[in-house]
Amino acid sequence: MEVKNAKAAKELSDFAKPHNLKIDVLDIDVTSDESVQAGAENLPTVDVLINNAGFGYGGPAEAFSSEACMAQPDLNIVAPLRMAKAVLPGMRKQRSGLIIQVSSTAGRGAFPGFGVYHASKWGLEGMSEAMRYELSPLGIDVVLVEPGPFSTNFFGNLVTPTDATVAADYQHVAEFGVMFEKTTAGLFEDENAPTDPMIVVQIFEKLINTPAGERPLRTIAGLDFGFQAANDATEPIRKASLEAMGIAAWDGPKKTEPSMN
Repeated sequence: MEVKNAKAAKELSDFAKPHNLKIDVLDIDVTSDESVQAGAENLPTVDVLINNAGFGYGGPAEAFSSEACMAQPDLNIVAPLRMAKAVLPGMRKQRSGLIIQVSSTAGRGAFPGFGVYHASKWGLEGMSEAMRYELSPLGIDVVLVEPGPFSTNFFGNLVTPTDATVAADYQHVAEFGVMFEKTTAGLFEDENAPTDPMIVVQIFEKLINTPAGERPLRTIAGLDFGFQAANDATEPIRKASLEAMGIAAWDGPKKTEPSMN
């Protein structure tokens, strides 16, 4: 398979064989309507969708072109919607399903040098919360997982500013970025710090196994930079606003009651 993620695809296939698992790997460009539609064309009804694709822009907002800024939300907001639209007809038909949107603690706060990235993650948060209320009456759950930094190559893959001349005037932002990256790199080397990416996978598993109607809207994974406190503080406000609008029952599908024999 001569594609970007060929190595990961091969590792999945190699893992499946000795464990007697059926894993089909599809090559999809989530920024293309046509690619997503083609990839989903022959899929059976999907029970769980995890939207995990993404990348980040690093640098002062002024230093990015308008075109570059549009590419970030296309991947981090529109692509999850493309994927959801591909599986939702089947989920609506069976009146069940779970969509896990991978956001970030960067979707709950902001740091200098990540404005374009923050905008996309904040946008994903808003869209996903609205979709939760829209889809819950149809039996479908939407939840957000908000990872902090993990020992992946996120910083190595950051998209740099398109205007280096403008970026050069923001030396204070560059210095903050270097400090922030060094701090997180040090945490990656601390065996007691929650930076193992498997933490996120375990949260996925827990959410999937949690009965419909009991899943929280937001779950922070790993280092929270204090944003867990923000989530805890705003959750009662969120629930009160739903009560005020008369749609509290739309905050997640109704719990499935055990059948009586």
